[in-house]
Amino acid sequence: MSTIPRLNLQNVYKQLLAVHGPRDWWPGDTPFEVMVGAILTQNTAWTNVEKAIAALKARDRLTPRAILAARRDHLAQWIRPSGYFNIKAERLRQFCRWYLDQGGWDVLHARDTARLRQELLAVKGIGPETADDMLLYAFERPVFVIDAYTRRIFSRLGLVEDGMGYEDLRAHFEQELGPDVALFNEYHALIVQHGKDICRTRPRCAECVLARGCAWQAQESG
Repeated sequence: MSTIPRLNLQNVYKQLLAVHGPRDWWPGDTPFEVMVGAILTQNTAWTNVEKAIAALKARDRLTPRAILAARRDHLAQWIRPSGYFNIKAERLRQFCRWYLDQGGWDVLHARDTARLRQELLAVKGIGPETADDMLLYAFERPVFVIDAYTRRIFSRLGLVEDGMGYEDLRAHFEQELGPDVALFNEYHALIVQHGKDICRTRPRCAECVLARGCAWQAQESG
């Protein structure tokens, strides 16, 4: 009689890495570009963000001062591919103003993670996921990013409880995995890939490397 393998966060990571390979995420030439991308990717696909960032680069506007100096309507049109462009243009301006008021990269990079996270969350338009994207991928802090894919995959696997709040989920992953920037970076990217390709709203369980240990799949097939 075959046994269902018991999954944990570490072996889920190993299996996802084996099937998807390294993701080399987050794409960006500078930490500031990563932070801009974290704002623009709210509620849209990354391919749309790439178009918006390319438009800013083409006009030499991918700096905080250049973004603030741009006309609001011009900025909104440049980032139009990212969707919700008027809202995101204002969020970018708010963030850039805060970024410069704080003293820029050198000052912010020297701050401890807890303080920096609290201050990012105080910026209008920066929620927990966006702040943690910035902390992990731009500032290289050991903060695990929780998104919709994480909730979907790990609740189906039976490794997290349905309805857990963002902070509880983040703490769970960080405690189970230990503080490891490189691991958190790769793991989140793999989760996104798996959620987009396999563990969709209507999952492709027949193609899923995690199916044998998945509580949701066991319930569906039983």
